[in-house]
Formats: sequence, structure tokens, C-alpha cells
Amino acid sequence: MMTIRISRWAMTVAVLILAGAVALPAWGQDATQQLVDDLRQQIQSSATMDDKTKAFAEEALLPMITDGTLVSAVEEQNAAGTSLDEIKRIDAEWSEAEEPLDVMMEKMGNPCAERLTALSRDYPAIVEAFAMDNQGAVVGENNLTSDYWQGDEAKWQDSYNGGQGGLAVGEVEFDRSANASLQQISLPIIADGGRVVGAITFGVAVSNL
Repeated sequence: MMTIRISRWAMTVAVLILAGAVALPAWGQDATQQLVDDLRQQIQSSATMDDKTKAFAEEALLPMITDGTLVSAVEEQNAAGTSLDEIKRIDAEWSEAEEPLDVMMEKMGNPCAERLTALSRDYPAIVEAFAMDNQGAVVGENNLTSDYWQGDEAKWQDSYNGGQGGLAVGEVEFDRSANASLQQISLPIIADGGRVVGAITFGVAVSNL
């Protein structure tokens, strides 16, 4: 009969793990943190944002890319498996609508939208915020966008980046309705294990920072 010998050290570690005193390596957390750190570096080295905007992006925007409410909402919409043709059909109706559509009201009233609205209350410089799924369709927003599908725009393409994640920063433009100079800053939405599941765009009133 084969005898298996287990060292006293191995037995001690096993007992500690079972007791919760020693944690197993969190590879997924490491992957997420690495991606967040990479994005922080991209923000710091951006030639399109000034120093105040960079600091604001790190403080207020970067933490939102792993926010549980946003991640859950994006993953739920991804899981629905809506075809791109259907997304484009909704987008056409959205763009041509003269009265609010049910889908518009849902995207401005769901938990994702509520979370973004709360964020804009905490940080008034965030004039607009909208999360997008893995095809560029809006998941939730604090203000109504002109389009439902953002997948053909650089803000989604560069921040989702084929599931790799990235930073997309637009030029500063004066927004008459907000009476402020706005800059769109887009980042990926990151789920457990460093998985990029969608993207989010913030319209920041940089003149108010």
C-alpha cells in the first residue's frame, strides 16, 4: 500500500486556509487591478486632458468602472443576447422619436441610471454619464442621449477596445445647454477577473472643475 507523506508545514497551511486565516491568491482581483492601474497610467499621460481633469478622472471616474451596480446592469444586458440588427432598429426609432419611447424611459430609470444620477449629484461637474454594453448599446444614462447605439463611435470603440479596455478622450467643446465647456471621457466597465464587459462615457464640465 502506498504511503503519502504530508509535511507539517503543508498541513498547517491547509488548516489555516480552511480556517480563513490565509487567503488563496486572488488572480482575478490582480487582473482587474492591473487593468485599472494601466488605465490610471493612460489618464496621467493623456495629452488631451489638463491636470485638473486628470485628477478628477482618477478621483471620480476611475472608481466607477468596477462599480457593482454598473457591472451587473451591463452583464445582464449582454446576457440578453440582443442582435446587432435589433439594436440598430431600436437606434433608428430612438433617433427619429418625437415623443419619449418606453425604451428611453427604461434606460433613464433603471438601477444603472439611478447610480449614474447619484454620481452626478455627488460630482456636479459630471453633466452626462451613460453606460454601454459589449455592442455599444446604451444600458443606463442620467440624461437622454441622441443615439441608442454608440458602437459606431470612437468613444465606445476605443474604450471597449475589443474587450481589452482603453481610454478615449474627446476634445473640449462648449455645450450651450449646460452653459459649460464639456469633455467626454470614456473608460471600460470591468467585471470580476479583469473582464471588460462594456464601456462608460462621462461628459465632464471641465470649466467647472
